[in-house]
Amino acid sequence: MAPSSARPPLRELGATGLAASRLALGLAALGRPGYINVGHGDDLEGERSVAAMEARAHEVLDAAWAGGVRAFDAARSYGRAEAFLAGWLASRGVAPGDALVSSKWGYTYTAGWRVDAETHEVKEHSVAALRRQWPESRALLGDHLGLYQVHSVTPDSPALDDAALLAELAALRRGGLRIGLSTSGPRQADVIGRAAELRVDGERLFDAVQATWNLLEPSTGPALAAARDAGMGVIVKEALANGRLTDRNRDADFAEQRALLASETERLGATVDALALAAVLAQPWADVVLSGATTVAQLRSNLRALELGWDREAATALAALAEPAEAYWRRRSGLTWT
Repeated sequence: MAPSSARPPLRELGATGLAASRLALGLAALGRPGYINVGHGDDLEGERSVAAMEARAHEVLDAAWAGGVRAFDAARSYGRAEAFLAGWLASRGVAPGDALVSSKWGYTYTAGWRVDAETHEVKEHSVAALRRQWPESRALLGDHLGLYQVHSVTPDSPALDDAALLAELAALRRGGLRIGLSTSGPRQADVIGRAAELRVDGERLFDAVQATWNLLEPSTGPALAAARDAGMGVIVKEALANGRLTDRNRDADFAEQRALLASETERLGATVDALALAAVLAQPWADVVLSGATTVAQLRSNLRALELGWDREAATALAALAEPAEAYWRRRSGLTWT
């Protein structure tokens, strides 16, 4: 069944010429049977076969499209996410250009469709990895793919210093593909600043950045604002802090934060997830905000953020939720794959 042709409000991603909805669907939790989101295993209800996961991904993608979502993000390391997305695009008759499709290279999925795997993904930012993974992404997503990102660049990554790699990425960009990077870790701001300044043959290489920013980890805000001012598109990931900013977070040491969130959700008539997403959508430098929904119900709850009346009172009250970046990322690294 072809999706509706109605065109929802879109926003240009930086100065890329690519148009996207404000809320996007990321497939990190939909393309593989295990992920670190709080409660992920419960969401799947024991249905972890490839066929069941593909059916679930298509169901959530359908709900996203019906809700006006016109941006979808995958990665080579998200299990079969690219394949699931490609199958959905083909079966629903979505033409290239009807939505922003982005993916990432630099990690290889190694879990073998197991949740209890010792290692779920392996990082490699090399020319060899790009030459292997780019044709794989291209074969699946074809002309739908508008933005290709280096996955999870950190200060110790060679991705911003390897001249041969940068030259290959620049060649892809000259061919019409938009090039981006995603970041992670407590020093995201350093990476974003370097990426915004990086030039190859006098041209800025990176068209967009995908970074973590949320009410618990807002340290990248100034760097993302500067990148946006420089013309880079900004995509925000992990707005819900991998489920910590949802009703599912019942950790005893989160009681004070939970009370703050409850006060604002009651005042604004919102769910915790919608409130957290609305906080990101309110940032003037945020072009696109990723939903990591695993179920249709979660997706629909996330979509309520688009209509939520975020205000100065909420911003002031919830600023107290911010954690030191090192502490936030230390906690994230301890999340369990389920």
